[in-house]
Amino acid sequence: MDGTADLPGSPEPRPRPADLLTVGEVARRAGVAASAVRFYEDQGLIASERTSGNQRRYHRHVLRRLSLILVAKRLGIPLAEVAEVFAGLPADRMPDKRDWERISRRWAALLAARRREIERLESELTGCIGCGCLSLRRCRVLNPRDALAADGPGPRRLPSEESGPAPG
Repeated sequence: MDGTADLPGSPEPRPRPADLLTVGEVARRAGVAASAVRFYEDQGLIASERTSGNQRRYHRHVLRRLSLILVAKRLGIPLAEVAEVFAGLPADRMPDKRDWERISRRWAALLAARRREIERLESELTGCIGCGCLSLRRCRVLNPRDALAADGPGPRRLPSEESGPAPG
């Protein structure tokens, strides 16, 4: 007997207790607080099983998902984007090479777009600082008498990702 807890007629072996990790073990291995592990589970990014005593147990492949969450966080990728990517991944096993390549391509495109936006903003900032407000007709930041307040809150002339290109 190899220690697996197979169910008769079950196509896949049930995990051995040693294959499941406690929330503390997952937190320690991933380098995050236990509360973060529970938060990511509450957000639907990872899943656990419950013991008969209602304690959480995690499959080892959850460590890969947590690593991906932490990399995304470091890259400034929002959890909503991570959730979209995870929706297409298998929940019951570790993603394979094709899954990782698909995520990599998607995020490479996202980061390239973000890099272009940062370069554009940097150019505008350089022009704004460099102009010294001597070219008031061209200035995209000038807002005499707060006239742009009627257009809504936030920056109105410098576009954000959500608002699209700036007018004018």
